[in-house]
Amino acid sequence: MPELPEVETVARGLQKSVAGRRIVSVTLTKTDFMDDPAAIERELPGALIERVERFGKFMLLRLASQDDPVGMDRALLVHLGMTGNLAPHFADQPFVKHNHVTFTLDDGRELRFIDPRRFGRMAYLAGENLATELRRFGAEPLLVEKEEFSRRIRGSAARIKSLLLDQRVLRGVGNIYADESLWTAKIHPARSGSSLKPNEAEALRKALQKILRQAIEKRGSSISDFVDGNGSAGEYQRYHKVYGRDGQKCFRCAAKVKWMVVAGRSTHFCPVCQRAPRKAMQTKRKAKPKRRVATSKR
Repeated sequence: MPELPEVETVARGLQKSVAGRRIVSVTLTKTDFMDDPAAIERELPGALIERVERFGKFMLLRLASQDDPVGMDRALLVHLGMTGNLAPHFADQPFVKHNHVTFTLDDGRELRFIDPRRFGRMAYLAGENLATELRRFGAEPLLVEKEEFSRRIRGSAARIKSLLLDQRVLRGVGNIYADESLWTAKIHPARSGSSLKPNEAEALRKALQKILRQAIEKRGSSISDFVDGNGSAGEYQRYHKVYGRDGQKCFRCAAKVKWMVVAGRSTHFCPVCQRAPRKAMQTKRKAKPKRRVATSKR
């Protein structure tokens, strides 16, 4: 599923290609991944795409209209899911299978949403509904400061891998970049957030931000289906240190990378570089076996 770098890559591409264009018409086919299809058909025709930005793992197409009340925000929220793709096409390009949404633009092009598995989400949100939706999510990983990151991570007894994946804690981090960041910071994924020392939390924050920025530069990781708006795959998968490398040598110590399940997700780590948390030793007193006394039979 696309994570922060992949969604950022798509959002930047759409910002360059469709920001400033007006939506002329909307055509929907499959709508089971939409919150309110009628609202999309009603509100988007005539709307101007002011800008396209990423918010966590979501894209926001910020919309504007001459009839909007002053200060009211409107946006089309898009989650790509596992196989979703949102990209502009020339009108004469043939439609492909699983093209579920078509936004005709004022320059004659069409912004098409293609999603074979329909695990994504699309919703038109405005005003307080938009604000309420966005408040559900945590801090932006690329911008979160030292103190806030430490508070969000060290203030919980949950496992650190679980905290990194929790969108209420940090928005946008997924399985790939959680594993990569924990390896870089030498932190075992099963440790609790509260067990991290301040310097460890800061090392993790810096590692996370560095890796996310590097992945954005490489246009994300293409593990299975991800391509950007131009149909090009990302390149960061070539730089993965642990993700997907179970059984291979650790780049740091040459130990074999291992695989386990943490927070219900497949997790890759080095058992040497990332020391496992100590388990409380439970001493169980074993009852002494009763001595058997031999008796003579008469």
